[in-house]
Amino acid sequence: MRRTVGLLAAVCATVAATGVALADSQPTARSVAAPVVRSGPRVGTVESVTGLIERQGKLVGGKKELTYSYPGASYVKVHFSKWALREGDRVTVSDPSGAESYTYTVPESLNDSWAMSITGDTAVVRLEQGSYDPLGLRTRLAGLGIGVDKVARGFPTEQIGEDAAPRNPHRSGREESICRGGDEKRNAVCYKAANPVAYKRAQAVPRMLIDGVELCTAWRWGPNNRLMTNNHCISNSYEVRHSEIWFGYECGTCGGSDTGRSTKVYGDRLIAVDQTLDYALFSVTGFEAIQRFGYLEMDPNPARAGQELYIPQHPRGLPTMIATADPGERNGNCAVDNPSYYGYAANTDISYYCDTEGGSSGSPVISASSHKVVALHHFGGCPNSGVRMDLIYDEVGRLL
Repeated sequence: MRRTVGLLAAVCATVAATGVALADSQPTARSVAAPVVRSGPRVGTVESVTGLIERQGKLVGGKKELTYSYPGASYVKVHFSKWALREGDRVTVSDPSGAESYTYTVPESLNDSWAMSITGDTAVVRLEQGSYDPLGLRTRLAGLGIGVDKVARGFPTEQIGEDAAPRNPHRSGREESICRGGDEKRNAVCYKAANPVAYKRAQAVPRMLIDGVELCTAWRWGPNNRLMTNNHCISNSYEVRHSEIWFGYECGTCGGSDTGRSTKVYGDRLIAVDQTLDYALFSVTGFEAIQRFGYLEMDPNPARAGQELYIPQHPRGLPTMIATADPGERNGNCAVDNPSYYGYAANTDISYYCDTEGGSSGSPVISASSHKVVALHHFGGCPNSGVRMDLIYDEVGRLL
């Protein structure tokens, strides 16, 4: 399958039990001490449609396309109910200009009959016929064509609820993720000159669109085809395969309104999963397309109280933002508040007051000095918290 992605337009915020479960067998949780629920903000809806393009016997005139337009939608994603074509035929799904375009030649190139999403409010489906019956016998072609039965469309960015990250089951009271002093997150590009190392590390932190309607954040671990997010985001092979991973989804300028060029790939294989430590390790298709975005390293050592941090993330599915400030700290920077905090079990997390929101689940919590990942963000609550990376590394380090 050929995938060509053009310039995307989006609204950018201007504010600154026995070890790991391997997915080669049926994934099972390490512990059932706490329920895991899908909690990424719902950012879209799926509706039924009826669309059909019949394949003609000869390449004669007439448009062979379907258009699905939803004014204000942030993305459009089509689902094929029928795929009965001849060798050489191609199906293209694109935006109206063709700047973002994905071409499919066989059903197996689809993600379980879902095409890749198109950023923006309109998707155009085209059938490009290849060879045809030289005798032009339409009876031989009866029933051939493609059909569309569902469309997922994204809500406008401003309508996506500012849900908190999942609530820590061991805390009570109001749960929030924007902590002391208001929202201190800023667009990643704002750090391009001020903190180029943090900006570069943020390139390895893609947006996840799960099952067409939910969001989380992920990050690339090491030089091989390995990515990580939360178990409460994806917990089985179905959810992995139904996930889109968007790299390069960031604002072009610090105060601008357009994103840069984005590269989208599908999730491929669930490699390891753990419920108590709330992680999911997986691979993607088209790995060669994302290698240029770099990768992050895990820190196998426990985090320290007062250790300064930053968190690249996709809150509410927005283009990459980085949380690095905390006015409640003496020096104004995010830092580890408690290096041995209660997550889904005792002493599994570190806590901090770095700002996060719904959609930030799965983000890497990075040391500001070593630039290695010290925790996997998963809870709101002020303090917010992430699973200790030294515990995760003990389980998955050999899988790199």
